[in-house]
Amino acid sequence: MRYFQLLIVLLVLLMVSCEMEELPKSEVSKDPVFNTEAGLELYSNSFYNVLPSAQDIYLGDDMSDYIASNSIDQFLTSSYGPNQASGWSWSELRNINFFIANCNDEAVDLAVREHYLGLARFFRAFFYFEKVKRFGDVPWIGRVPSIDDTDLLYAERDSRTLVMDSVLADIDYACEHITTDSDASGSTVTKWVAYALKSRICLFEGTFRKYHDELGLQATSEFWLQEAVASAKEIMDNSSYSLNTSGDADMSYRNLFISNKPITEEVMLAVVMSQELGILHAANWKYTSPTYGVKSSLTRTFVNTYLNLDGTPFTSEDGYETMPFAEEVKERDLRLKQTIRLGDYKRIHGGQEIPAPPTFGYVLTGYQPIKWVLDDTYYDLRDYNDNSVAIFRFAEVLLNYAEAKAELGALTNEDWAATIGALRARAGITGGLDQLPDQVDSYFQTNYYPDINDPVILEIRRERGVELVMEGFRFADLIRWKRGELMKINWRGFYVPALDIPMDLNEDGIDDVIFVNQVPNPLPDVSYEFVQVSETINGEPNPQRLTNGTSGELTWLDNIPRVWTDRNYYYPIPEEDVLMNPNLNQNPGWE
Repeated sequence: MRYFQLLIVLLVLLMVSCEMEELPKSEVSKDPVFNTEAGLELYSNSFYNVLPSAQDIYLGDDMSDYIASNSIDQFLTSSYGPNQASGWSWSELRNINFFIANCNDEAVDLAVREHYLGLARFFRAFFYFEKVKRFGDVPWIGRVPSIDDTDLLYAERDSRTLVMDSVLADIDYACEHITTDSDASGSTVTKWVAYALKSRICLFEGTFRKYHDELGLQATSEFWLQEAVASAKEIMDNSSYSLNTSGDADMSYRNLFISNKPITEEVMLAVVMSQELGILHAANWKYTSPTYGVKSSLTRTFVNTYLNLDGTPFTSEDGYETMPFAEEVKERDLRLKQTIRLGDYKRIHGGQEIPAPPTFGYVLTGYQPIKWVLDDTYYDLRDYNDNSVAIFRFAEVLLNYAEAKAELGALTNEDWAATIGALRARAGITGGLDQLPDQVDSYFQTNYYPDINDPVILEIRRERGVELVMEGFRFADLIRWKRGELMKINWRGFYVPALDIPMDLNEDGIDDVIFVNQVPNPLPDVSYEFVQVSETINGEPNPQRLTNGTSGELTWLDNIPRVWTDRNYYYPIPEEDVLMNPNLNQNPGWE
């Protein structure tokens, strides 16, 4: 939907200009847009520009703890500051506020106007939610400023409570007044999408206030968590959405991410692609190019959190630390094989299936993503992907419900079975589906959340990480849980038993990779690729090493420190905006 916006806005302007031909040139009429339902619909389509693009979603977790990439994000270095900052843009808000101010023509039925006002307020809530996540306190602008409206043009930042209360009022209005309750295309905001956004907003705000005690807002966190529960429950009880379980269990999860048309049993809103219209994205190009992408790679610390199929932690097995890749991925949560290359994964080249183990030209840790990648190599060459990209899906609603209720200490066995149990059952897991967990996984707790002792909350966080991996949620989750320091976690890859011994990663009888201190020159005619893990390459530190020198886990960029302090929980306001507005104070630590 978002890719049609320029065309739609041009149509609106054309319609206005055609119907204004006989008006005096000094007058401007809003009637052609605001006095018909068709005009309101055309205008409201421009709001979709507020939503994330396909790339925003499928590359969103490149800024996270569990994705290694070919460089450190500048935000995590000492060189980042207000002069490098961005995101303080308000043009989309003006567009929405203009609509809200003028959607009052009684020539249009009241219920119709309220529906479109609900859409406008949905997008204003989305807009402000993103601003608060990024900057914290921001000015609340609820009207269109005139050219001499200095109160708004030079507005101070309003309190978090004022802004988020206003966001809640907007999304409540949207939930109540949007009349569309289904959309076969999966590309239109419905009332259920509004409830999903409300559950997302309220979970974020409730947990942020709970764990960020420096705000002094912990007493209000329960209210937001209760609102998250109620909005998610509304969808669970009264909508037609469910988890996609059709077809092979080895593909029911991945199909959500490689399907051309959104699987609307579960996908509530998506960025939809079209080969015919040339509306495409570049996920394959990003994930299968040695130069165009950033070689996004899952880390071993995170991959270790995928459960065994019997529901037990993988890290409870003896010898898991030194288990080679081909062994460690067996009998695991089926989402693992639907997220990274392993085992029998194959690609299609020239109409023929070919084995496709991890390829170190494209991956740094050995855990190579396939979640958004179409199997045919045709799509690798440019921005040819036509698979839709989900923005909201029912699985997130279940996770929001479970987490909010667990944070309130109210999650029951029945709740667990309907949410976490259902998600794990789809992934082939057989154990622990009906009962709340009562044992803490020490590996998961130690590596991720040492301050959390509740096994229920820990397991919900595990599930959220696994289910929503590479969908752009992770950084915001770490922020709200006040676990930003995980952004400094070492990037580790799979275990290499020894140098100079080829490894068969998919057990097809053909060696795939060998790790060496010196790549031979010339290269021998062999099936496998060479990866150099010596201390230096051409006199410079080698970013790719083994933890024990001649064996161990792969490391990546241990030689470059990453920085995280409390100031990183918010981005700085761009320096140019602070200079333009003397009433705008910089975020703490970024002055």
